[in-house]
Amino acid sequence: MARLAQTHGLTDVQQEILATVRDFVDKEIIPVATELEHRDEYPQQIVDGLKELGVFGLMIPEEYGGLGESLLTYALCVEEIARGWMSVSGIINTHFIVAYMLKQHGTQEQKEYFLPRMAAGETRGAFSMSEPGLGSDVSAITSKAVKDGDEYVLNGQKMWLTNGGTSTLVAVLVRSDEGHPEGTAPHKSMTTFLVEKEPGFGEVRPGLTIPGKIDKMGYKGVDTTELIMDGLRIPANRVLGGTTGRGFYQMMDGVEVGRVNVAARGCGVAQRAFELGVSYAQQRHTFGKPIAEHQAIQFKLAEMATKVEAAHAMMVNAARKKDSGERNDLEAGMAKYLASEYCKEVVEDAFRIHGGYGFSKEYEIERLYREAPMLLIGEGTAEIQKMIIGRRLLEEYRFQG
Repeated sequence: MARLAQTHGLTDVQQEILATVRDFVDKEIIPVATELEHRDEYPQQIVDGLKELGVFGLMIPEEYGGLGESLLTYALCVEEIARGWMSVSGIINTHFIVAYMLKQHGTQEQKEYFLPRMAAGETRGAFSMSEPGLGSDVSAITSKAVKDGDEYVLNGQKMWLTNGGTSTLVAVLVRSDEGHPEGTAPHKSMTTFLVEKEPGFGEVRPGLTIPGKIDKMGYKGVDTTELIMDGLRIPANRVLGGTTGRGFYQMMDGVEVGRVNVAARGCGVAQRAFELGVSYAQQRHTFGKPIAEHQAIQFKLAEMATKVEAAHAMMVNAARKKDSGERNDLEAGMAKYLASEYCKEVVEDAFRIHGGYGFSKEYEIERLYREAPMLLIGEGTAEIQKMIIGRRLLEEYRFQG
């Protein structure tokens, strides 16, 4: 169990952080996750515990009250948390993407105002790109911001907002044609707004409504919502970075890091599925011996373990490349694609090993079986990852004729 998915070259501090998170997952998350998930209950106690551990400020610089850790440390923590319950890693991921976008692109005033509160977990982040009619086609966004004196008026409907209810700060991507002549490429006329709000559902500030939770097959506990803006007034100093027209690039930078996070989640869920499968195979007997002694089951375990190991290695590579300051969209796309596909396959094999009991809600594998599909579509579908990978490969291997 502890032999797979090891990461070499970690510092003592990194190892200590990971050991602390793993211990928290084993004691505080795994024993209650399935029960909370079946009730679709927000894991407030778990979130409070992670807040105390400093996880919400893991990558926020020390000058703003965070731990100033690397993307690799963060991704390895996410892997551990997803091993316990994937929904909890989703609660942290959206917060982290907004903090990362602020750190990379925010004005000094925005960083000083938001980052210390985010590091403490007092301000909780969510980000919003998608809309009901566009999915992965971000350039087709119709939500709009119009300048009105020192403010902008925002109108439109957003979709698939993770932490929509519980968050107090939402980074919202909208179209803003101000200063951009007719015919400007769509991605050059988008702006990210930092929208503060009260937690909860209904009208959470004048002009901003969070209708309620979307009922989902899996990925429960975490609230996924719509966001409706109707005459929402936002001051000009809440344009991320202070300049309009940069929103698309800011969001893509955030999503690139988010893809490493989704890869890490896939690794964590796959690890847990392997743990459950290998444990059950040694306890369940058929034809006078544990099913683990049947070659058919050993083959499954061998394939599962290999996939866990391969996905972990690709995820670590993508995180390290981003940490080194290099472009990592190719590696992040590959890691997200491979880890999510392998996660689905490993979970299904663990489900098969459990036989009929895998279909019972009493067994943890039933929950994992419903959770894994979210990773195939979150942060860009597998098909989108393959498009990104294909384009980047053609850049790298341009035919010199």
